[in-house]
Amino acid sequence: MDEKQERSGYAAGQLAKAFVTAVTHQDADVRRLAERRMRRWRQVMDGIADGTISVGERAPVAGLPAWATPEVVRGGFATGNAAAGGPLTPHERAVAEGAGIPAGRRAVFEYHLSDAGIAGLTALLDGGRYEIEVPEEAALPVVAWLLRAGDVAGALRLVEEIEPHAGRLRFAPRSGDAPPPDPSAVSRETVGDVRAAVAARGPNPRIEAMNEALSVWNPFADELLEFWLADDGSPAWRERGRALLDRYRGLAAVHTLCTKHRRPKENLGILRAALEDLVEGREPDRRRVRHAARSMVAKRGTPGSRSHTELRGAQAAVAERPTHHALAQIVLSRLSALPQTAGVDDVGPLVRPVTGDEEALTGIPAGSELPDALRRTVERALRAPVGALIERGVVSSAEVLAELVPQIVASTAAEGYADEALRLLMAAHYRAFRNRRSLLLLNLDHQVRVEELPWVRAVDGHRRVVDGTARTALREIGELALQGFPGTILPNPLLRELDTLARGAGLDVVFVEELAADIFMGAFSGKFLRAAKLAGELLDGSLYARYYDIDYQEVQAIADVSRQRRFRAPDSQGFAELCVRRAGKHARGYSVAANGMVIEQAQILTTHNLAALAGPVGVRPAPGWEDLARRAFGTVCRLLERFHNNPRPLGTVKDAAYAWRQTVFFLTMAGTSDFAWLNEEADRRPGHVRERLGPVLGGLREAATGERVPGARRFTGWAAGGHWMLDRPRRRA
Repeated sequence: MDEKQERSGYAAGQLAKAFVTAVTHQDADVRRLAERRMRRWRQVMDGIADGTISVGERAPVAGLPAWATPEVVRGGFATGNAAAGGPLTPHERAVAEGAGIPAGRRAVFEYHLSDAGIAGLTALLDGGRYEIEVPEEAALPVVAWLLRAGDVAGALRLVEEIEPHAGRLRFAPRSGDAPPPDPSAVSRETVGDVRAAVAARGPNPRIEAMNEALSVWNPFADELLEFWLADDGSPAWRERGRALLDRYRGLAAVHTLCTKHRRPKENLGILRAALEDLVEGREPDRRRVRHAARSMVAKRGTPGSRSHTELRGAQAAVAERPTHHALAQIVLSRLSALPQTAGVDDVGPLVRPVTGDEEALTGIPAGSELPDALRRTVERALRAPVGALIERGVVSSAEVLAELVPQIVASTAAEGYADEALRLLMAAHYRAFRNRRSLLLLNLDHQVRVEELPWVRAVDGHRRVVDGTARTALREIGELALQGFPGTILPNPLLRELDTLARGAGLDVVFVEELAADIFMGAFSGKFLRAAKLAGELLDGSLYARYYDIDYQEVQAIADVSRQRRFRAPDSQGFAELCVRRAGKHARGYSVAANGMVIEQAQILTTHNLAALAGPVGVRPAPGWEDLARRAFGTVCRLLERFHNNPRPLGTVKDAAYAWRQTVFFLTMAGTSDFAWLNEEADRRPGHVRERLGPVLGGLREAATGERVPGARRFTGWAAGGHWMLDRPRRRA
């Protein structure tokens, strides 16, 4: 199968999944989203077939330059659409209407270059109230700034480069209401985002059914039980049964969530069916009636008795409590009164108990507390320093941290522009650029970088060197990542931000991303070799090097980095061969597992960026390296606990091995030789965890002391043909 067929096959598989969801899912919104995915994957397949989409290229869409932001779907496939394209937006139509020009994208572009258009863009720049959703929308504001700065030649060059695409792409932002964000504080989501999330929380069918059972069907069951307990066969008793059946039918028509009254084996169902027989002239099964009645009395007492009354009172109180859905409506009302495009400095008023005024409007009792799940959702709009958000649990993972860091890096990266209006523009542009989704690239090609965009190049000459700002931010973010989430490898989006700050600081350090094992082509860019050499300067002869059996002198001797084409990163065949050799004989040949083994060896040699942070960047965690080691080892233990009865444990094995690598690195940096606490921590875990940790801790003891430990193993995450960690637990080493 050739590469084109392989990529088309992946797209066809995704199309098939979307189709199944679109025709089978019960939720209409989910079906609509699936239909949208179907259209996009159909575009991908058609584009691959007719040659208008080139999978694996930096400029994958025919007619669009590499700097144009493509619409990208899962797996890094371009659909053929441009993120800045599509139908005219409302703000473009408003510009056309206000200027009295045709409602076309090129006409709007040309208007922005008129005297009136430039004046409008300049006013927008000075006010700072605009929203850049895609990077292209910064282009014409840059033109306006260059003209005001007297750089007419630079403005003309930029216009000349973007003008051929003026009919397809939009190059100006829309005005907004929110002022520029404070770079010292960030929020995980805007008020509008949180409001949408709260609005999407529909009623819980189980809770609604339970409340109906407590408030409607339990009282009716008591009436029905009392009726049968008073069975005297009299006409009055039978007439009472007829009225009771009429009431049941009325209740059943209105209250449809709880169905236990329809179940023939339920006591309520037995009494209800007997009542229908009685009223309709059939003889009820009185033996079953007596049995059901005795069971109900034995379980809850006779209706009217003290125990029965107390039970029903408690159940009624539960039914009267406001549901999460009802409380969410109050939160929605509170959120609607706030600006929707930013976070909030204080979420207290949003999550306080229900007020008296709100009770008067909704009937929900004043003082009712919001559920924790709803409070946590609202807290995602809290605007505060990142460290504070981590402490409060709003930033709950390194992946979430990576989503927030661009808000900080944007301001830091823009510090080099002396003019305030340009600084705000480039910060907003950077945030938009970081929303650009990565493409699937082959042959070690790198993604388009922010400095490659024409409007960024146009103002490059207006930058100045700012000492210390980027380096300080780099160190602070590195410390936040390690202290907040030890035992977790740094995600690629976060590494991109660290790389941006390092280049801004002029620091000679590289950060290496996590590679995808399914598309790995057996080659490593030269920066992996650089990162391994940097790690060797820090770790040669250390506990880490001994545990993983690394000869860093061998790494230092590799000197074969070469470049093959312009946008392909220089690669090192010698480093790749070393990784293959270290991975062992099972890593020779193509398979995802074999690729993973090779990639993991590169992570081990480079420490996957830990040495870069601890060395040149100068990260010094406030609680100390040993504290990070303890917490990383805690992550190892928690992951191993998930092995028990886990039908798909391989991903957990991999994550546990990565957390163990962090543990070994942190122990090395701590310089400690006391590892007794590792055994003490392991002894607090379930038996199967202790058994699996035995060989791992034995391997660490070997590396630390040089003594031979029977059964010791080096813990790595990837394996071809089955992982030893999944074997039946062995006796502890």
